[in-house]
Amino acid sequence: MTGADSSLWRELWLAVVAHSVPTSPPALGGLWLVPLLTVLFVLVPRARRLGRALGTVVHEAAHAVVGVLVGRRFHGFTVASDLSGVAVTSGPQRGLGRVLTSWAGYPAPALLGAGLTAAALRGWAGMVLAVLCVGLLLLLVMSRSLRTVLLVGMCVLLFLGLWWWGDALLPLRAGVLAGVGVVLLLSAWDALLDVARSRDGGQDHRTLARITVLPAWLWVGSWLLVCTVCTWAVLQTALPLRP
Repeated sequence: MTGADSSLWRELWLAVVAHSVPTSPPALGGLWLVPLLTVLFVLVPRARRLGRALGTVVHEAAHAVVGVLVGRRFHGFTVASDLSGVAVTSGPQRGLGRVLTSWAGYPAPALLGAGLTAAALRGWAGMVLAVLCVGLLLLLVMSRSLRTVLLVGMCVLLFLGLWWWGDALLPLRAGVLAGVGVVLLLSAWDALLDVARSRDGGQDHRTLARITVLPAWLWVGSWLLVCTVCTWAVLQTALPLRP
């Protein structure tokens, strides 16, 4: 490697670090995007579909990540036009690893949403966006349909642009990230209500009932508890910001 190449890589690394370091918490006036994105999700059907699609990506990513962590093999995932998704992992059909993998999907959007909101409001938007970009690039490689590639690719471009150029509009960056966090939390509630009403035997709670001794309603209750705690955490983070 020449001296010029070494200098280029060093400058690039310094730029990456500079875009990822924590900053001061954003001013309240710069967070107007949070209520705007929330209202759009609630009132605009197309925005709601986009939010639900993002929630599905997180849901399937959670199946994949937990599956890999417990020793299963991840083969890829897809997001369908009806906002359902499938993450394909292989491994033992029963046991703790299968249970954790099957359970992880529904609470994941709420957990990530609460984490994104807290990070954005505490000045950690840059670092979180960098981690999200890396994770989404890995998911892009494992996408197994054109729709999934386009959806994940759109998320990569959005978060990558927000991470790299967001310093010029720091409150906007924090507002977008916190708003996305709230949208993920709302999408988790939406998906949970859908699965609670579903009679589909292939849904995660029914799969968990088949591979364990616990009934399906108890698994839905566990997801409800996680979503409730995450909602409380977001409110606890946001309430001190009132003028």
